[in-house]
Amino acid sequence: MALYKVLKELWKRPKQNLGSLYKERLIQFRRDPAIVKIDKPTNLARARSLGYKAKKGIVVVRVRVKAGGRMRPKFKAGRRSKHLRRTKIVSKSYQVVAEERAQRKFTNLEVLNSYEVMHDSVHKWFEVIMVDPYRPEIKKDKNLSWIVARKHTNRVLRGKTSAGKKSRGLRGKGKGHEKARPSLRAKGRQAN
Repeated sequence: MALYKVLKELWKRPKQNLGSLYKERLIQFRRDPAIVKIDKPTNLARARSLGYKAKKGIVVVRVRVKAGGRMRPKFKAGRRSKHLRRTKIVSKSYQVVAEERAQRKFTNLEVLNSYEVMHDSVHKWFEVIMVDPYRPEIKKDKNLSWIVARKHTNRVLRGKTSAGKKSRGLRGKGKGHEKARPSLRAKGRQAN
């Protein structure tokens, strides 16, 4: 089997396959700050499939996000029965939240893609691949030069990444997806 195929198989069940290394990494991840710039991706096969290259102008950032349900603040006064929901319905995934936090931390970079690395009962860790659009190496790259255009500035904050499009319901097209575009909110306005 080729190297990346082996890595892919290992990361399908990391807890069983990586053994003590998995535990060591979890301990290290918990000690690190919430947003950390790292030298190289933890899951190389996944990172390369999402556009990572070991070249200047491409940075990998690990982001820690709290897992579990979201809650609204406690009520300070009375509410009618229909307003008693404490659980907050969040319209975006933890992956999108992680990408947005990375973007706000590194404002000069653009988010290319991201993937989940590890999780425990409290946190989820994502690695976000970020690109510096001002580097000449990126401008010359035939696969990444598109991100240099101004229309891609802060693309993650407008739901333009893969995870963002999934949260917006834009993964499919054609029959059955007529009401997804341009957005669910816009379609609702057109209907009324």
